[in-house]
Amino acid sequence: MSFKAVLSSLRPIQWVKNLFLFAALVFSQNLMLLSKSLQVCWAFVLFCLLTSGTYLINDLFDLQEDRKHPVKSKRPLASGQLSRSGALILAFLLVAISLGFSFRLHPQFGMVAGVYFLINLVYSAYLKHVVILDVMLVASGFVLRAVAGAVVIEADISSWLIICTVLIALFLALSKRRQELVMLAEDSSGHRRVLEEYSTYFLDQMIAVVTASTLMSYALYTFSPEVIRKFGTANLGFTIPFVLYGIFRYLYLVHQQAKGGNPTRVLLTDRPLMLDILMWFVIVWVILYR
Repeated sequence: MSFKAVLSSLRPIQWVKNLFLFAALVFSQNLMLLSKSLQVCWAFVLFCLLTSGTYLINDLFDLQEDRKHPVKSKRPLASGQLSRSGALILAFLLVAISLGFSFRLHPQFGMVAGVYFLINLVYSAYLKHVVILDVMLVASGFVLRAVAGAVVIEADISSWLIICTVLIALFLALSKRRQELVMLAEDSSGHRRVLEEYSTYFLDQMIAVVTASTLMSYALYTFSPEVIRKFGTANLGFTIPFVLYGIFRYLYLVHQQAKGGNPTRVLLTDRPLMLDILMWFVIVWVILYR
């Protein structure tokens, strides 16, 4: 069992998803407070350990299916570079350490982390095979990250934060399912049983609903009286074009470039999308902190 195999099995590229923990820090205008920022940074590290542990558990449940998958068969566990016993021990250590320190960091943060782990455990064991519920549970993981980032600094959890996080997470999860269905074609149900319950038309219909809902919810958020009173400005509306472009660009990558099977990799490799996200963040920072 090599260090490279262990590191690869932890899927560090997926740690990008844990950046959702910083959402409450930014929008509660606490980003410039060192103590609050350090709290969220520690929370980010612990969630990275926790998510890596859940990925290992998921890989153990999916071992037989992954060995037949054109891409997942190259993962350390599926390819035999990492033994099942080694993966199980590593997963146990990661989950135990992360949950233990999560409760020490903040009791409520520990509870959210515990709920995240239990949901992922049930998802890996059974609910990933239940149509529609599977993508909703994937989306719930992003919501719990956002909530975890709020409770660790004891910030108010905005209903707008929850709504926008749910919708964008559903958008990414549904796009991923669509790409899996297209890539695996007739063999899709053999790799992921729930895919036989989906069709590209059905997924496109749900993606259309979620896309419109995401854009409308974000627009309503930026112009809501509550948000304008809180920040003392309605200038957040200037960030809407960047959200619009980001969603349209992602749809282009899914439909025209046959990407979207790995949302994290897309976000880290597509330069126009990366630049759009960076510009959105810079403008948000200027509006809220300058």
